Amino acid sequence: MERKWTYVMFAGGGLVLAYLLLKVGDWAWGFYGTKPNELLIDGVAFLVAGTASVIALRNEQVFLLASEVTTELNKVTWPTRKETFAATVVVIVTVIVSSIFLGIFDSLWAWLTRLLFNG
Repeated sequence: MERKWTYVMFAGGGLVLAYLLLKVGDWAWGFYGTKPNELLIDGVAFLVAGTASVIALRNEQVFLLASEVTTELNKVTWPTRKETFAATVVVIVTVIVSSIFLGIFDSLWAWLTRLLFNG
């Protein structure tokens, strides 16, 4: 089971790398004003990303590290919907209270500076 998620992690990393290479290729060729065939950029991006993923997958140390990461992630206890909702409410209330406090402080500071420099 854990190996499956390790392979999924490498596949996802390869797709993210391919996406980033596509964007960098578009940017680089657009920067110089000329743009080659779109298929060429796509092909090179997927070829480089696929090659990098396979090399990383076959590297024993990298694969062992990825396996350890997936093992540790299986041990994580994720919060329930109720806990997530409660934490979100706490964050929203904290932001509102902080905003009110900073707004009052800002108004007081503006009033003091007007009093000192205009008076």
